Amino acid sequence: MYAFWKKGFIQSTMEREPVIQFRNCTKLFDSKTILRNISLEVNEENSFTSILGKSGSGKTTLLRLIAGLEKLNEGSIHIKGKIVSEGSKIIVPPHERNVGFIFQDLALWPHFTVYQNIEFGLKQKKIAGYKSIIMQTMNEFGITDLKDNFTHQLSGGQQQLVALARSMVLQPEILLMDEPLANLDVKLKTQMRKLIKQLVKEKKVSIFYVTHDHKEAMEMSDKMIVVNEGAITYYGTPEQSIYFDSTFLKEFIEV
Repeated sequence: MYAFWKKGFIQSTMEREPVIQFRNCTKLFDSKTILRNISLEVNEENSFTSILGKSGSGKTTLLRLIAGLEKLNEGSIHIKGKIVSEGSKIIVPPHERNVGFIFQDLALWPHFTVYQNIEFGLKQKKIAGYKSIIMQTMNEFGITDLKDNFTHQLSGGQQQLVALARSMVLQPEILLMDEPLANLDVKLKTQMRKLIKQLVKEKKVSIFYVTHDHKEAMEMSDKMIVVNEGAITYYGTPEQSIYFDSTFLKEFIEV
C-alpha cells in the first residue's frame, strides 16, 4: 500500500552505517584518564549534535579523536562504517576522513588573505576548477567583498564566516566545531547559530558542536551528548534530557 515499505528501501535503511561510532574508547594523557571506556553510536545523518560538558570533561578530546588529531589508547572509532582509529593506530589519516574542524580560535592564517585561506585546502587536494568553487562559496557566505583582506582586518563575525567557508568549500560529510561562538556578542551568536543550522539542511552535513552552554545546546541540537569526568552520561534529544534520571545532568542544565 505504501511505496516506502518496499523491500529495497527497508534493506537500505537497515544497512546504513552509523555516522560516528565509538567502541570501548579510552584516552589517556600521561597517566590521567581523559575519556574512559566510551561506547556510542550516532546514527542520524545531516543532523546537529551538541557535545555538552564542563571544562576539562573531555569534550574537545572527543572531537580531536574523530578528526584523527589524537590517538586512542584503547578501543576503535568508525566513520560511516569504516574503521579510522584502532588502539594507538591511526588507520585513516585526518586529511582522508572528509571531516572539517573549526577550532575555538578559528586557526585562520594571518599572513593569508581571505581568498588564500579558503583556497589552501583545495590547492592541497589539487581539485580542478577550484577558483570557481571558491568564488561560489564566498558568495554564499556573503564575504566576496572581503577576499583581499587579511584576517586581522576582519570583525569577529567575519572571521567566523571565513572559517566556515574554508571548511565547507571542501564539502565535508562531518563538521566538527569546538566552541566557535564563545568570543562573539549575543547578537552575532544568534546570527551565526541560524547560519550553522542552515548548513545542516542545505549542505547536508553532520555537525558535532562542543559547548559548555546548556541553553545553546538545548536550542540548537537534534541530539545532545553530555560528558562528565571522561564518561558519557547522556545521549538523546534535548527534550528527553529534562526527564533523564541523572543528578549531574539536572544540576548542569539548571545552572
